[in-house]
Amino acid sequence: MTLEILSIICRKGAVHDFRILKESCLPIHRGIEKLGDAGYQGIQKIYENSRIPIKKTKKRPLSAEDKKYNRELARKRIFIEHINRRCKIFRIVKETYRGKHKNYGKTWNVVAALINLR
Repeated sequence: MTLEILSIICRKGAVHDFRILKESCLPIHRGIEKLGDAGYQGIQKIYENSRIPIKKTKKRPLSAEDKKYNRELARKRIFIEHINRRCKIFRIVKETYRGKHKNYGKTWNVVAALINLR
């Protein structure tokens, strides 16, 4: 399976990824399956064909079916996490960005191009 980074959207300051996704109104094709982690609660309201893991509560522990669903979702999402790891090798995510803020998006595009090239 080959994955590529298709779009980079940057915001100034500490903003959650899901908030950036909601505010960007990114047109994603309906046929594409959207996979998110537990931080993307409510993505089903915005995009159909999206999946997030089932969370347990104090009153309702996870059933065997829920655990199986979460495991299958994690197996699909691991490829995305590997892409995130490759991005972190370039240190733009892990450390404080010391360049000009107007160049932050351009820097991310260069990192994405290098990762896609691999």
